[in-house]
Amino acid sequence: MTKPFMRVSANGCHHNFSLWKGGKDAVLKLGGDGKTAMPDVFKYVGGGDNKFDPEGDDQRMPGKIGVWAAGGIIKHLPALTAIGASTVNSYRRLMDQGYWAPVYNNWGYQNRTCALRVSAPGRFEYRAVDSMVNPYLLNSALLAVMDEGISKQMDPGPLEQRNIYELELAGKKVTKLPNNLGSALDALEADPLVRSSMPGEMWDVFIDYKRDEWDKFLATVTAWDHETYMDCLP
Repeated sequence: MTKPFMRVSANGCHHNFSLWKGGKDAVLKLGGDGKTAMPDVFKYVGGGDNKFDPEGDDQRMPGKIGVWAAGGIIKHLPALTAIGASTVNSYRRLMDQGYWAPVYNNWGYQNRTCALRVSAPGRFEYRAVDSMVNPYLLNSALLAVMDEGISKQMDPGPLEQRNIYELELAGKKVTKLPNNLGSALDALEADPLVRSSMPGEMWDVFIDYKRDEWDKFLATVTAWDHETYMDCLP
């Protein structure tokens, strides 16, 4: 469950990634006699070039391919939120500000108030995702939007290094992510590219189940209703 308790941190599932080209297959040696697991389980690609690495003196700014990939993510963040934060309860995490949950549609260097963080030179951290995510669906969608960003050389705007919580309190106009599952599903249905990352029946099943989940929530009387309205006089 994403947010079992208010006023404490929730259960996120941040995705860290970079983009590599080249390299050679290698097997990670973990010791032992080698008979307890198949070697291929520990195979990885060693060496190669990280295409997100900085190209200039500013180690905060990814190279142009990384910037374009970020541009694709930023453009599609509202729709991606429906996949990364896929339950009604997911949005309790986004609403309970002050615990570094990503609420804002932007990116920044080592900035946990942003949905996309440059967590180290050459590495991104996608943060609008929690413990209830299906990682296969979200990774498919992230690949689709980064491919578009790179192909179309999309500009994500400047890196944000300020605390957006504080800026919003000070009156700065900010762009937020959807604040409930229904709004996120609306954004997803209006985004053909992100929808295409779930082809055929996969899309039909996902949207039907999630719309049903949202409708059932809207039709449910909760303890909050009782506490707020039971003894309320009009």
